[in-house]
Order: sequence, then structure tokens, then C-alpha cells
Amino acid sequence: MLDVMSFSYPFQTLLLGCVAAPTRRYFCRTRWCHVQATPPSSVILNADESGKFSEKIHATNLASGKGAPFATQGRTVGIIGGVSVDATLKFLRKLVELSSEDGENSIPFVLCSDPLFSKELLSFERSYFVSSTSRAENLKLDSSPIVESLRNKRVFLENSGASCIVMPCNVSHSWYEQVCEGCSVPVLHMAECVAKELKEAKLKPLEAGSPLRIGVLATNATLAAGFYKEKLQNEGFEVVLPDRATMEHTVIPAIEALNRKDMEGACNLLRIALQVLLVRAANSVILASDDMRDLLPPDDPLLKKCVDPMDALARSTIKWVKSSGHNT
Repeated sequence: MLDVMSFSYPFQTLLLGCVAAPTRRYFCRTRWCHVQATPPSSVILNADESGKFSEKIHATNLASGKGAPFATQGRTVGIIGGVSVDATLKFLRKLVELSSEDGENSIPFVLCSDPLFSKELLSFERSYFVSSTSRAENLKLDSSPIVESLRNKRVFLENSGASCIVMPCNVSHSWYEQVCEGCSVPVLHMAECVAKELKEAKLKPLEAGSPLRIGVLATNATLAAGFYKEKLQNEGFEVVLPDRATMEHTVIPAIEALNRKDMEGACNLLRIALQVLLVRAANSVILASDDMRDLLPPDDPLLKKCVDPMDALARSTIKWVKSSGHNT
């Protein structure tokens, strides 16, 4: 059985879903609606064993938080979409598959995806695709609209009944503290999830007597925020970051090649950037970029040295739900 709630909200799509095992695959299309003064309405669709949907419930005033939350199960996860819709959906797929792999029901979720906000985040991230000599100018960028949008989405998910909130987007964590301020439910930090998993893995240094080194490959915007370095150092790791030459000659050109649909060029540049960090005795490299994660083919040997933050966030989300006594 699949319960899905999807409705229009100003410039965004929201989805509530729960997939039970054995799962069925559905492809749902939604239309973008520009809502001015009227509150959003919603429709819950139930799928029976034959896969036919029937209209069940209408809900209103969710944006303002009035009325009962539509996510009434105590283990519901709230998800704030980020730069890439594809990355958000891949995280959602991982969350569903990992939580239902033992034959259990997957975790209920509420997804908030805003295409205009995604463009705003992307614009902010690309503004850092310049040399580090322009760092002072970048620091003057006004991020207050992004913070306000993230906070509004967080409040909406709280009012919708989410018991914890996640942001499967690296650059969104640049404003983690501001987003969490006043929040009544936990907001999992992706970098902290990665750091704790690496700590639990009990890695050994590549050289006897040397510290455990973890590399981080990300865009300038994510690296400038410094949260990966902070969370890794809190767990006792030495952090290896790309130097200016690596960023300017491999990382940034790789993302630019990806934007031009030059997949081969982007992949080759990414391999060079990874090898530069690994040569500096990094045990593993965190691929902290929504753009770079899927560039390498699944059988590429370099992937064995890479850590995907989305995987860590999905596993940590499931672990939190189960440890909180909300699993079914």
C-alpha cells in the first residue's frame, strides 16, 4: 500500500509518502501552481492492491500551521530539498530502500521541494566559482533570503508533524545553526553523520604513527563554510582539503564541464582531484558535492576510497527513528 499526499504551495511541491513492503513503483506527476493569497489544499490518495488510486482526504491551512498536522505518525521524517531535485530524489530512494530492506515498512516522510529556492541556492554556490582572490567579495553576499526560506520550510515541516528534519544538500548546512534556532525537533547534520560513521569504522592510519586523515572534496561555497572540517576535527580526524591550485585547475573546471554536459571531461578532472588528496595520505575522501557524487562509474576503483554523505545521512536518519522508539 502506498499513501501519497501531494499539494500546491507557493512555488513548491510537497509530498507525503509511506511505502510498505512489498513495494510498488509509481511515477507521480505534479503541476506547479503559483498560489497568491489562498491557503494550500491537499489530496491524499490511497492505492489499493490493484494499484488504483482513490481520493480520500482534503486538508487546508497547512502552510500557517493551523489545524492538525497531516503527518500523524510519530516517526515521520521531514525533508528539505536543496540545490538539485535529482539529488533529493536519490536521497529519498536511499531512505526508502534502506529502511525497508529487512521487509519492514519504510519510514514515512514529508518532502518539501521548491524549484525557485533550488535556483537561489545554485546561484549562491556558483558565485563561489571564482579564484580565492575574490573571497572577500564572496563574504559580502547576502544569504538572508536563503536562511529565511530554509527556516520557513523547517517550520512548515514541524507543523506538518515531522519528528526530525534532514537537509540532503551540502551547501544548505552552511546555515545550519540559523535554520535550527527555535526548532522543536532534531535537525540532523549531514557532516556530523559522516564524521560519526567514520569514527565508528575504526579506521587505521595509512602510515604507522601518523594521524587519521580524511579528505573533503566540495565546492568553494561548502568548503568556505567550514562545517565538514569542524565536525571531522571534533571526532579526532586530521582534515585534508584541496589547495587553491587543485580547486582552480580540477574541481571548479570539473563542475563547469558537468554543466556543459561534458561528462567525460568532468569525470577525468574529478579523478585527478581525488588522486591529489589521496596522495596526501588521506584514508578516505568525502565527496561533499551534489554535482560530483555520481560522476564516477559504479565500478571505478576510486569509489572504494570515497564516502557519500547522502548514504551516511540516510543511515543516520533510520538509526535515529529506530532508536527513538518510533519504528514499527
